[in-house]
Amino acid sequence: MEKDMNHVRRKKQGGMVTMPFIFANEACEKLAVVGFSTNMLSYLTTQLHMPLTKAANTLTNFGGTASLTPLLGAFIADSYAGRFWTITAASIIYQIGMISLTLSAVLPQLRPSPCKGDEICQQANGGQLTVLYASLLLTALGSGGIRPCVVAFGADQFDESDPKQNTKTWKYFNWYYFVMGVSILVAVTVIVYIQENVGWGWGLGIPAIAMLLSIIAFIVGYPLYRHLDPSGSPFTRLIQVAVAAYKKRKIRTVSDPKLLYQNDELDAPISLGGKLSHTEHMKFLDKAAVVSEEESMKDSKTPNLWRLNTVHRVEELKSVIRMGPIWAAGILLITAYAQQGTFSLQQAKTMDRHITKSFQIPAGSMSVFTIVTMLSTIAFYDRVFIRIARKITGLDRGITFLHRMGIGFVISILATLVAGFIERKRKNVALDHGLIDHSHAIIPISVFWLVPQYSLHGMAEAFMSIGHLEFFYDQAPESMRSTAMALFWTAISVGNYVSTLLVFLVHKYSAGPNGSNWLPDNNLNKGKLDYFYWLITLLQVLNLVYYLFCSKMYTFKPIQVHNESGSSEADGVLELQNRV
Repeated sequence: MEKDMNHVRRKKQGGMVTMPFIFANEACEKLAVVGFSTNMLSYLTTQLHMPLTKAANTLTNFGGTASLTPLLGAFIADSYAGRFWTITAASIIYQIGMISLTLSAVLPQLRPSPCKGDEICQQANGGQLTVLYASLLLTALGSGGIRPCVVAFGADQFDESDPKQNTKTWKYFNWYYFVMGVSILVAVTVIVYIQENVGWGWGLGIPAIAMLLSIIAFIVGYPLYRHLDPSGSPFTRLIQVAVAAYKKRKIRTVSDPKLLYQNDELDAPISLGGKLSHTEHMKFLDKAAVVSEEESMKDSKTPNLWRLNTVHRVEELKSVIRMGPIWAAGILLITAYAQQGTFSLQQAKTMDRHITKSFQIPAGSMSVFTIVTMLSTIAFYDRVFIRIARKITGLDRGITFLHRMGIGFVISILATLVAGFIERKRKNVALDHGLIDHSHAIIPISVFWLVPQYSLHGMAEAFMSIGHLEFFYDQAPESMRSTAMALFWTAISVGNYVSTLLVFLVHKYSAGPNGSNWLPDNNLNKGKLDYFYWLITLLQVLNLVYYLFCSKMYTFKPIQVHNESGSSEADGVLELQNRV
């Protein structure tokens, strides 16, 4: 009875009325982090006087760390605090980091002295870098609590057991990414313009103020939210299954899955959306659910979970393992995308960015073409593409998230392929005008030549990233959805770290005896950035082949469906495919 009352309470709360409060928090977080990270290369090279490759690696390391901390935030949310309180605490930590970052840009003693004439610029000292890195670490920790929880918390507001709401979850991811994209668009235009033309104090102070307002708005919406209680550490459950299976490794598996251990009361807190059915894959893990003679003689409602687990808990671990190869496939797309904030931005700084004689586009604002294309693609996908695809496939969402991700991979390959040809065009113009040796000279070629590579990356993200989000949320067990969202951000983290490693290796092993290098520190004109882009293209082609194999072999999460009479069916794969 108490469980039914809790269910009623959940249905009365949540829904579309909560979206403004939730989206406000995510939008301001993106405004803050993108407003800085998009133009961070300029800040590090012009204000702190870092060498180009060190600044590029600092940027990707920061992006990698900020995308790795969601694992910690998801663990706290799923295990102890719940998503609301995790988001609230993380937002406050993020706010402190933004205030510290703003002060580092405002106070002269926290930055090196400006360059004077032809003198060698003084780089930031240890103390100044400590303040910078501490501020970035606080924002990374704050992001770790916000990113995996906001997207899952928003999706939680739609009750999947309610026929009027269960189709809105997949639409929510399009809306979420659209709102995030609008926020990023404001960041790469208005905020970047303020940073370069008004000052870094205001350029960082405005996002800090916006973040404060979003925290207030998010907390005000508390009575309206649908809150799901934390159900214990998902990592502990996964480890328990693995340990139990190892301890019973010498036991024979049962021939009939119905003989495996079931305990509805034990699984109730972690299976509100339906229990997972048994699958035939990874049968060695089934040993964790085999009841031994010793255990069958015990009359206990709560077994020793380090020796005996339910089928549902075993299937949780199987689901996570099955998601692993698809997760890994997304890494190289992020590696390719990361170059927009490093070398693509450096390309833009060497090109003619004037729209009129008195106004030129800030180099950091070139990503506006990525965002506009991404937003346009999302709108086209939601309003046109899905309706056409639905008639062909019969699926409510048009195409599966696996197909959507595959399309994104193909477009990303085109993006880096095109980027290589555009870089060769830029260098040829520099050579024709005798500007190869001039690192700070503006080459007489329009910056709009870079629009195709920026736009293709935006189109790829609209397909791949949203498909990735859908995949993790849909295929993860209900009690692990914050953790699943953390896996999405972890792929971004690893992608940034792979970018750092790739830049390091190319910079080291492409160095020639005469000082030549594919990725030179000071003069991009003397490098071979086009080769670097084509290297990433080749890696992405190999990655696409890997992804096609993984998606072909992938088995969807099986859900045990409960009917009105209280009995259940194990036709979970068919049920999930209908939902997909």
